[in-house]
Amino acid sequence: MKKVIVACGTGIATSTVVCVKIKEALAKANVQAEIIQCKVAEIESKMAGADLIVTTTSYSNDKIPVIRALSFLTGIGMEQDIQKIVDILS
Repeated sequence: MKKVIVACGTGIATSTVVCVKIKEALAKANVQAEIIQCKVAEIESKMAGADLIVTTTSYSNDKIPVIRALSFLTGIGMEQDIQKIVDILS
């Protein structure tokens, strides 16, 4: 099973919104994934085995793909980001 880390500044509000939308999109695409919600500061401690990191704030990683998911909050470009997520996890 694929592993996705979804992170925001506090690990509460915006990452919850993004988590729900990613779960719905992955279910539609028949992609199974474990989704871990956390603060950006916690990513390093949770990223073992992760296939993708989705954040609502600035973050970069040399080994794991990172998608900055402001589109999940604004709605602008969300379909493209969902497709990127599905492509990476498929």
